[in-house]
Amino acid sequence: MTDLVFRDATPDDIPTILAICAAGAAEGPRQVDPATYADPRYRAAFDAIAADPNHRLVVVEREGETIATLQLSFLPGMTRFGMWRCVLENVHVRADRRGGGIGSQMVKWAIEQAHERGVGMVQLTSNKVRTDAHRFYRTLGFEQSHEGFKLML
Repeated sequence: MTDLVFRDATPDDIPTILAICAAGAAEGPRQVDPATYADPRYRAAFDAIAADPNHRLVVVEREGETIATLQLSFLPGMTRFGMWRCVLENVHVRADRRGGGIGSQMVKWAIEQAHERGVGMVQLTSNKVRTDAHRFYRTLGFEQSHEGFKLML
């Protein structure tokens, strides 16, 4: 049994989520001015996620301290007889807590959430430079089956 607590994020978690994500950026830890955490665009994004039952922004706590975050997005699809997918996004563990199995527990928890919703596939993307993360996901049963593309607007 795990001592991790998974809960849906609240608006008060926004600064902590942003700090954890910035510290885990693929290009290396980013310096983010904490004053930007109050930018209303973050709250608007949070509110949109919280209002949609097909999205969950989750924080992970140990002993009352937030140590990780992830987002689950459940998507219907027209292929495979309308199979739903769960997209796992922004999986980040606080730097001082990495290497202790927290990430594995998080991904397994996310997969359980997908099973409970009747989802047929869990998918994610990982930056090409994150070779350690790729190895990590493979150990959990994920396959590198597609090439991803992005177009920044």
